[in-house]
Amino acid sequence: MNTPTPANPGTAYADELETRPPGAVDARFTLAAERTLLAWVRTALGFMAAGIAVVYLSPDETTPLIDVALGVLMVGLGASLAVLGAWRWRRTTRALVTGGEMPGPKQVMLVVAAIVVVAVLVAVVMVIQS
Repeated sequence: MNTPTPANPGTAYADELETRPPGAVDARFTLAAERTLLAWVRTALGFMAAGIAVVYLSPDETTPLIDVALGVLMVGLGASLAVLGAWRWRRTTRALVTGGEMPGPKQVMLVVAAIVVVAVLVAVVMVIQS
């Protein structure tokens, strides 16, 4: 049995890799997937908080309908981001365990496009209100 020695501290880890049962995943990969999920959730919370701020903290009283529409859009996008992040995390975790295909970039590009659309709408609302 190889026990780690100060001269060769990686020996036990190498042995663990060889004796891991089929389907077992290195904890580093599952934790990385979890950190990615948490990043999706942070982004979702940011969008939801910004949407609430647009509705309740907007100083312009002449266009309340625009503020509410933009706020609801941002809260909806935030909720969608949370769901999409959870779905991708689940697919990634399943792919790590079964060796299947990892989720592709389509959903990420969709999120980027949605963020750009919301940014343009925010800019338009800022111009209208100024």
